[in-house]
Amino acid sequence: MMNTTAKAIPLVDLHAQRVRISDLLEQAIADVLTRGQFIMGPEVAEFEDALANYAGAKHCISCANGTDALMIALMARGIGPGDAVFVPAFTFPATAEVVALLGATPFFIDVLEDTFNISPDSLQRAIGECTSRELRPAAVIPVDLFGLPVDYESISAIAEEHGLFVLCDAAQSMGAISADRKAGSFGHATATSFFPAKPLGCYGDGGAVLTDNDELAEVLRSIRQHGKGGGKYEQARVGVNSRLDTLQAAILLPKLEILEDEMTSRNRVAARYAENLADAVSVPVIPEYGRCAWAQYTIKLEHRDKAQAALKDANIACAIYYPKTLNRQAAYASYPVVGNGVPVSESLTKTVLSLPMHPYLQDEDIDRVVQVILKIAMQ
Repeated sequence: MMNTTAKAIPLVDLHAQRVRISDLLEQAIADVLTRGQFIMGPEVAEFEDALANYAGAKHCISCANGTDALMIALMARGIGPGDAVFVPAFTFPATAEVVALLGATPFFIDVLEDTFNISPDSLQRAIGECTSRELRPAAVIPVDLFGLPVDYESISAIAEEHGLFVLCDAAQSMGAISADRKAGSFGHATATSFFPAKPLGCYGDGGAVLTDNDELAEVLRSIRQHGKGGGKYEQARVGVNSRLDTLQAAILLPKLEILEDEMTSRNRVAARYAENLADAVSVPVIPEYGRCAWAQYTIKLEHRDKAQAALKDANIACAIYYPKTLNRQAAYASYPVVGNGVPVSESLTKTVLSLPMHPYLQDEDIDRVVQVILKIAMQ
């Protein structure tokens, strides 16, 4: 039975963040309401410039959500029927969804056991299998799962060898660092999401594509606004309606200002978890090259279901990301899987458990979570 007298510990605490910057948020929203430019108001361009500068990218093209960010980036490259786009089997469905929506083929590959990120060996093998499947290797979408940047040095080398478009899925990793570069500055383009629970989240849906490629940026801006050409009613190409609302841009600006400070706090939380749990369960591995944004803090343990139930009884939120690999989802069962399968991804679906993670988690709350996990792990 749930202990309803114990303080609830949420998975993510947006309220604490809102209290911290409430004056800035209220003023930002009031300014938009007063001005009345709700679509493509000045805050949109201001936020795009600020995020591009933060991430170290030349261009930021905002859009309606993270899924659209992935899709319009693929559209800008002309990805379509006959093209294979390599995606991890262990991730959120949007990564594969956009590929299928464009008529291309999501080709599922495995991830690494320690980082949860795309496996270079699995990618190499899948590329070699394309000829027998009558597919053209066209692109790869590495996902910075749970906020940890992919080993982009290895993935980019493979991509360059085979002429692949590298679209980084940084939906969970804004604020992360790899080899002294921030998420948003890797690959040919980076797609990200501003879903409220993300490390950089708004109060609705939102997304963006970041790139250093001038031509690609121009096409992206056109596609997000119905394929707009030089004039208001000139359509240069088939596009979509995917613009970031001015209100959401205004909300994101003060949140971006505190992102670095929140990264420090997230890493404090992660360090305390690791220090107390490392001897009992498998804790996340952070390679020397990277800083994780900690969208989630995900452990692996044998008695996952017992731990989930015990946390619930203690009034502590948790989640399973993800309970099933994408290739086993009904929507994607007909798409190809790398020849030797995705055994690591399959194994992870049975053992992963995400614990409360946000910048405002107090030490006593972390310790309560740890106590529950240790009790189960020691059984």
